[in-house]
Amino acid sequence: MFRHVLPNVTAPYLIIVSSLLGGAILTEATLSFLGLGVPPPHASWGRMLASSVATYAVSAPWMVIVPELGITWLVLGFNLLGDSLRDVWDPRLRGR
Repeated sequence: MFRHVLPNVTAPYLIIVSSLLGGAILTEATLSFLGLGVPPPHASWGRMLASSVATYAVSAPWMVIVPELGITWLVLGFNLLGDSLRDVWDPRLRGR
C-alpha cells in the first residue's frame, strides 16, 4: 500500500490542500471586508481593505492597492507552491 497507493495519492492531495488554503484566505478576507470576520483587535486584510476603501480610495489609492496585492500574491503563491510540489511528488512525472 505504501509503495503503490501513497505516491499516487500524494500529488492530488497537495493540489487540493493548496487550493483550499487559497480559498480559505479569500473567504476570510471577504468576510472581514463585509464586517463578519475576526473581531477588531486582530489583524485582517479584509478589514484593512474595507477601512481604506471608505476613507482613502480617491486621495491615497495605494492604501487600497497594497492589501489587494497582498491577498492576490499570497493566494497565487500557495497555488504555485502546490503546483511545484505536485511536479516534485508525482511519480508519473519522474521519468521526464
